[in-house]
Amino acid sequence: MPENSPRRERPAPKKHSWLRPTAGRTNGPADPAGPAPADTGTKAPADGSGGSGGSGGSGGDSSVVHAVVYRDGHRVATPASLADTYRQLREQPQGMAWIGLHRPSEDELLSLAEEFDLHQLAVEDALEAHQRPKLERYGDTLFVVLRAARYLDAPEEVDFGELHLFVGPDFVITVRHGAAPDLSAVRRRMEATPELLALGPEAVLYAILDAVVDGYAPVVSGVQTDIDEIETEVFSGDPEVSRRIYGLAREMVEFQRATRPLVGMLHNLMAGFAKYGTDDELQRYLRDVADHVTHTSERVDGFRSALADILAVNATLVTQQQNAEMRALAEAGFEQNEEIKKISSWAAILFAPTLVGTIYGMNFDAMPELHWAFGYPFAILLMAGVCVSLYFIFKRRDWL
Repeated sequence: MPENSPRRERPAPKKHSWLRPTAGRTNGPADPAGPAPADTGTKAPADGSGGSGGSGGSGGDSSVVHAVVYRDGHRVATPASLADTYRQLREQPQGMAWIGLHRPSEDELLSLAEEFDLHQLAVEDALEAHQRPKLERYGDTLFVVLRAARYLDAPEEVDFGELHLFVGPDFVITVRHGAAPDLSAVRRRMEATPELLALGPEAVLYAILDAVVDGYAPVVSGVQTDIDEIETEVFSGDPEVSRRIYGLAREMVEFQRATRPLVGMLHNLMAGFAKYGTDDELQRYLRDVADHVTHTSERVDGFRSALADILAVNATLVTQQQNAEMRALAEAGFEQNEEIKKISSWAAILFAPTLVGTIYGMNFDAMPELHWAFGYPFAILLMAGVCVSLYFIFKRRDWL
């Protein structure tokens, strides 16, 4: 972290060969004359809660959410543009600038890079976004990438945002990609405690880290509620629960990617306390944030394990249910087959006398036994004998 020594007189901004005021990059050399830094031309809201929130293109729309200059923990200026911020900071040798941007344009970031001597790689990362959480040092400037999260109650989903910070000896630049976190609340908290804000950029870094980590708590609570509901749905046989488990498991993978690197990042910060002379009170605050991060990371790991177990249990229950359904279908088929056997047996038994009666019912004069005195009893005995024989045959084969 930057040292807590009195801040030096600001030098004239450096010119970098890789800085170009126009969008896009080429491998050729930049214009040696170097145009003036881009002026956003839009006044930052006094309370820091507004701002265009747009891309901050060259058409006059600024992505500056707030730009404030502090001295000894108190606000001394609220510049209307980046150029005014640079001028006001140069007029405050012991001051600190806190510049907040939301999805800035390349011109704005290049202007900041030229003024504050930001490294090319860090600026490229801030422009492109979609970075993993990390902490890198470029000279006396820290570049920090954080993944904030918030729980959306209506869709029961976790929304992730990305935040990039440049922390130097007398400036803090925040580049936000996404709705989270609410940095205006962080700024209000810091302004309400000027003794903490007077500790400089490293105190602002702590406050932002603390806000991001505190923002994980509602997410953890919401996910815990979702897991409890999923467990109930699993054992109630809800057919849609598998989709919900899979979606929540994917969110936990993203949540783990956001929280796990923070543990190492904060330990790296704490390892530099002695080297950079970090204030003792600030050290305690950062250790507290590290404890919360560790706790959250362990909870997320537990959620992933629980979801994996729930998914396995759900698969087992689904398999058991399918087996039970197949068994029920087989039993129903067997019962149906038995009924068909009985019906077929009785149909065959009843068909025998019908056949005999039909033959002897034909009106032919030359039929045998037609005028025989025992013809009728013979026909009756024949029908009875055939029926009884068929009955015993089917009974022996368990058809009846």
